[in-house]
Amino acid sequence: SIAMGRSAVLFAMVATVAGAQKKLNVLFLASDDLRYQLGVSSPGVAGPGCVLGEGTRCTQMQTPNIDKLAGRSLLLHKNYVQQAVCSPTRTSLLTSRRPDATRVWDLFSYFRHVSGNYTTIPELFRTHGYATQGQGKIFHCGTASGAVPGGADGCGDDLPYSWDSYVHVHDEPYPLANYGGNYSWLSVNASMLAAHPLPDTQIADSAIAQLAKAKAEAEAAEKAGVDPKPWFIAAGFHRPHLPFVAPESKYDLYPLDSIDLPADQHPPRNMPSVAWSNSGELVSYHDISVIRDGKGLEPNQTLPAQTVRELRRGYYAAVSHLDEELGRVVDALTTYGFDDNTVVSFWGDHGWQLGEHGEWCKHTNFELATRAPMMIRVPGFTDSGVVSHMFTEHIDLMPTLAEAAMGIIIPPCPDGDAILNTPLCTMGTSLVPLMTQPDVPVRNASFSQYPRNDYNKTNPKVSSCLGGHCTMGYTVVTTLDGVEYRYTEWVAFWNFAPIWQNNFGTELYVHSTAEGIAENNNVAGDSAMQPVAAALSKILHAGPTTAGGWGPHSALG
Repeated sequence: SIAMGRSAVLFAMVATVAGAQKKLNVLFLASDDLRYQLGVSSPGVAGPGCVLGEGTRCTQMQTPNIDKLAGRSLLLHKNYVQQAVCSPTRTSLLTSRRPDATRVWDLFSYFRHVSGNYTTIPELFRTHGYATQGQGKIFHCGTASGAVPGGADGCGDDLPYSWDSYVHVHDEPYPLANYGGNYSWLSVNASMLAAHPLPDTQIADSAIAQLAKAKAEAEAAEKAGVDPKPWFIAAGFHRPHLPFVAPESKYDLYPLDSIDLPADQHPPRNMPSVAWSNSGELVSYHDISVIRDGKGLEPNQTLPAQTVRELRRGYYAAVSHLDEELGRVVDALTTYGFDDNTVVSFWGDHGWQLGEHGEWCKHTNFELATRAPMMIRVPGFTDSGVVSHMFTEHIDLMPTLAEAAMGIIIPPCPDGDAILNTPLCTMGTSLVPLMTQPDVPVRNASFSQYPRNDYNKTNPKVSSCLGGHCTMGYTVVTTLDGVEYRYTEWVAFWNFAPIWQNNFGTELYVHSTAEGIAENNNVAGDSAMQPVAAALSKILHAGPTTAGGWGPHSALG
């Protein structure tokens, strides 16, 4: 077959690059709440603001290390997540399955308990002879990754399935109480940093120590005349997740008077109310709660301009802190001689809204929440940098890493309920072809979703989608006749399937206009747009046309 032929060719390439080892090592890097707004020194990396519809004067996030990695990677300019909140998006990426197949729509449910015993990315490599080791946040901590409520292991981390060993760093108790409670941002001076290293610094230190250990083990194997065991090392950084705790030196990069307000702090015109998130995550922090009297933000309610600037500055500082720590880990590959035989992937779990539309955090189906950075470096193939503007998704990472590092093709998931009983399959597609043909599409659209009215009253941590019904917003980004659109329908979700005729709101945004991807004007009700809306509705209802569709319900038609 074509797939097997491509696998054989790539495996031969991998063998050439890796020498006697054949299998490439994998450095698996992740960040939390990183939106697609990075520096601009590498070609194709999203220019901050201008590309994101933020305004004419743009705040450039300083991310030299991410930019450097992007310049040596396949950089995915149009990459989308499956659901813009931590555990669902991470579960989808790590299992290569959409939320309607993992049945993880909340921050509590563990896929192995609510859907199937699926193979994860680190587990896949472990079963193929890799030593797997992780630190920081890869899976969502807690019951969502297998921890027993009240048990000694507070995080779970999908042990013992995915890892040989795992390290959690201590989250230092910075004196946020001095600010009246849990504060949304903090600039940490040098003396405090020396006494209390930030969690992402500790995560980087741990990953570097693991690379040093791997080097020593490789040298010992060489002396013994045997092949070294390939490794899969993961580092999941916490920033730029709230609170925006970052070194003072990173805050100094962004003077407050240089921070612009969002170009439009009002919701999209004609937005259905179901599309709105009240930014409850942000309001849970004491300083913001005081301003809001504990109440979430409703449409057309905005935070004070000074607060908006402070929050945006804090986010930028946290991103630059992440960038520095990530850079130390990537540089250690060269220090320990792994640069030429290691695949490096880096991804953000979803995007983040910084006051655009008056929205903060994630929890929506808008572009700024569903679009996230992802890049994959394969030595010998992406060294000069490859930029693709084709549609890709988080679920594409598993088949890409398997093919690039091991020459293995992951089978597509079957249709219907059979997917629940198939341990290893992908609802995505390998992105290896983009490394040589970045302008040839691997898919015609990207699909995401987000639930509303979705928490069980008897157990507020568990999504009511698991109990039989909720409201689900399904969204697609695609092009028709050369014009890019985002189209969303918010519908009833009963018995694990959408009821398309029970529609609570429809959105249609034109991306290929002077506003770019700002999504300020919902034209779903415009008479002139009805033929486009009808065509996009058909695409959305059909869902992905291969590898299991939206999930088991797609087989129902």
